[in-house]
Amino acid sequence: MKKEIRLIASLFSILLLVACGGGDDGPPANSAPTRVTQVTFPTADLLCIDNTINFQWNASSDADGDAITYRVIIATDRDLNNVVENRTTSNTSITITLQQGVAYYWNVTAFDSEGQESEASTTLAFFTSGPGITNYAPFTAAVDEPADESTVSAGTVNLKWVGGDTDVGDTLTYDLYFGLATDPPLETAGLTSDSANVTTTAGNTYFWRVDSIDDSGVKTIGQIWSFDTN
Repeated sequence: MKKEIRLIASLFSILLLVACGGGDDGPPANSAPTRVTQVTFPTADLLCIDNTINFQWNASSDADGDAITYRVIIATDRDLNNVVENRTTSNTSITITLQQGVAYYWNVTAFDSEGQESEASTTLAFFTSGPGITNYAPFTAAVDEPADESTVSAGTVNLKWVGGDTDVGDTLTYDLYFGLATDPPLETAGLTSDSANVTTTAGNTYFWRVDSIDDSGVKTIGQIWSFDTN
């Protein structure tokens, strides 16, 4: 009987030790650096006279105290698919030489020594001056509302976008393409505002594009966006 009591007591002690030892959750998860909230140069739609440019931005911070590195992406399209420069630096500036007479788009992403990455900064457009150029093409229009690949209520949908041109005094007009086809047909030409209402029905995916035209008739073809309706 005493042996049985001792055995039960030993088993209870083991179970108690196992239960008490299960509270170790390991080290805390590593946090990503904060997003770069401001890119300070070149600013939006800037015409850069010199094609050797010192890119500058505000510092990110890291709650874990990890070292921060910045990735600068420069491309010739607003979606940053056609990348021409992909640089990293531990500073909040970097000097890069680009081709003359080209519209560029850029942003900055912060990442720490553990590989955790922040959300990218806002993507800004700029233009490098070229010899003999007196008129520059408009920048590609940027989507405002509805966000690309979002879902909205069916009915009348207000499409909004943001245009830009580095030529001071140029007035832009817009051609809006809209429909159910992935290459949407022309909906309205010569819009003078940066928004338009369209009619939709539920359960569809709609595609739209905005081309920008300046006073000289120079046109920049926009990118195709989409949204779903419910």
